[in-house]
Amino acid sequence: VGRLGGDEFAVVLELPAERREQRLEQLVRMLHTPVTLDDGRTVDVAASVGAATPDVIGARDLTRLQRAADAALYDGKHSGKAMLATAAHAATPTVNGRRAGRLGTAVWGRAA
Repeated sequence: VGRLGGDEFAVVLELPAERREQRLEQLVRMLHTPVTLDDGRTVDVAASVGAATPDVIGARDLTRLQRAADAALYDGKHSGKAMLATAAHAATPTVNGRRAGRLGTAVWGRAA
């Protein structure tokens, strides 16, 4: 578990293939649970989740897995669902560690 920067976090764990979808759905539910502040106010929270697995991506390299998970996350942003990366996500080009075309990336070769 680690913070990548800003409000981006990563978790690396090993799960059996048959439990992945269930665990991702569970994670999204937990991340969307309203938070009650000390003064009694409730704050709604949300999170986008992208995940990648070695068997789908074809690699155990954490950099490749993170890039694929990031691409999947942005494909599913605002959907309220976790996105599991496909082989196409692994081939998404990046600019300075950021996905080309991602919001905030003005032109190829320059990332925000």
